[in-house]
Amino acid sequence: MRLDRFLCQTTGLTRTQAQRVIRDKAVSVDGVVVRDAGMHVGPEARVAYREQVLTLLGPQYLMLNKPVGYVCATRDGLHRTVLELIEVANQTTLHIVGRLDIDATGLVLLTDDGEWSHRVTSPRHKIPKVYRATLAEPLSVQGEAAITRGIHLKEEPEACQPAQIERLSGNDVRIVITEGKYHQVKRMFAAVGNNVEALHRERIGTVVLDASLAPGDSRSLTDIEIQSFR
Repeated sequence: MRLDRFLCQTTGLTRTQAQRVIRDKAVSVDGVVVRDAGMHVGPEARVAYREQVLTLLGPQYLMLNKPVGYVCATRDGLHRTVLELIEVANQTTLHIVGRLDIDATGLVLLTDDGEWSHRVTSPRHKIPKVYRATLAEPLSVQGEAAITRGIHLKEEPEACQPAQIERLSGNDVRIVITEGKYHQVKRMFAAVGNNVEALHRERIGTVVLDASLAPGDSRSLTDIEIQSFR
């Protein structure tokens, strides 16, 4: 791994900041000051920044119970981001695996493992995402049929994959989709003349939102949960 990338992953510095401190002779490898940001360091190398030895952690996998009012982004100039709710080392290396709108709640996955993230989100793998939606009015029989058949949304070249719908109490429904188009669930119901007033993601694949997590809380995924997407 390049030395500047090693610093980014162990200190939270940006790539530019890491390169600067390396040039300023603040970094040593195996006791020798190094000024080459592109130098490759092996797993046994002893890297120190301002005389503090750094430890490279393994990949991180987290679940978060997202509350209303936070955006699924690493940075945002207007709104609070979900990363502000996470307290882990190397937080800046995390990215969001499957986003939720600012007014949606529920299960969000975060990781710094790009290959794992791609497997979860790629439409090719057809990972089911399960949502509970509160609608403005009862879902019509015709609307349900259109969505479960595979509805065509405006500005989309192809129709959505067939969804599954379970009617719950009142105007609540549970919907299962295998894609992740932009605002997909809201757009699907809007296309049949209804509106989503509340949206909560319960599950991605076999990973279910931990019932013990209060809104805003997070925990690491278990090995079984991580491996379920391999």
